[in-house]
Amino acid sequence: PRGDWLSRRTELILEPDLPIIDPHHHLWDRPGWQYMIHDLLADTSSGYNIKATVFIQCRAFHRAGGPEGMKPIGETEFANGVAAMSASGVYGTATAVNAGIISHASLTLGAAVEEVLQTHIRAGNGRFRGIRHIAAFDDDALLNNPGNPAPPHLLMDAKFREGFAKLAPNNLSFEGWLYHPQIDELTDLARAFPGTPIVLNHVGGPLAIGRYAGKRAEIFPVWAASIKKLAACPNVMVKLGGIGMRINGYDFHEQAEPPSSETLAAAWKPYIDTCIEAFGASRCMFESNFPVDKGSYSYQVFWNACKLLAKGASAREKADLFFGA
Repeated sequence: PRGDWLSRRTELILEPDLPIIDPHHHLWDRPGWQYMIHDLLADTSSGYNIKATVFIQCRAFHRAGGPEGMKPIGETEFANGVAAMSASGVYGTATAVNAGIISHASLTLGAAVEEVLQTHIRAGNGRFRGIRHIAAFDDDALLNNPGNPAPPHLLMDAKFREGFAKLAPNNLSFEGWLYHPQIDELTDLARAFPGTPIVLNHVGGPLAIGRYAGKRAEIFPVWAASIKKLAACPNVMVKLGGIGMRINGYDFHEQAEPPSSETLAAAWKPYIDTCIEAFGASRCMFESNFPVDKGSYSYQVFWNACKLLAKGASAREKADLFFGA
């Protein structure tokens, strides 16, 4: 993210009093890129009524030692510590940071993942809500994240599903991050486990680079058909956002000026409208995916774009889309 470039666009805040829960953000301290509580609060205090946030798995502060399967417990310990910092009031009380926590547990451990889940629950102090085991994979190596390697057809793997079966008994959800050609595999998983809440991340990862470059018009109906089939599973919800990543093929970050909320809303409208029509507002929620998407636009501009996309929604629908109420 380039702060000097992002600061070149400021906008009047639309509907500043509308309560918002940001259900998808990260915190990390990586070489050359730090995004911690101060950075998040600088964004959440940019004019919106952000009541709370949900921390999502991002390999932050895994334990350095101990059994491999237990190392992700460090992320929950870290996220819960930040939540305690926020709850102390030292940083203000307007936003409850990390009110919910999603971390990682390798479901390929099968039934043995139970111990990992129980440890996460204890470490989360009531805030731990579920896990994300990233399944994003494509035959085009350009699209695969070496930091989160996934084998093909992970969601169909028998050992993975053995571990997945441990989520519902522990009242935990599953965050599904994958690419659009994999949505049908998530549908198969959702049908096999109708009692497990599943949250599709980033509108299902429509790809537009690598072997998918220049094929947006061709890919959209394929993506939309998969979204509609997935929406038939009542245990699945979808997060509306995360479309500012490089894989989505937009060039906002390459422009001389940062995009306006009108530009973002126009680009995303087909995807957002399709998801809301398929799932209904009660199973959709806008998400920032910050700081990942901060490379393309500011927090302020993002939420204005969401307000534009929800312009025709009723008060009840807006409560669902922004606050999850």
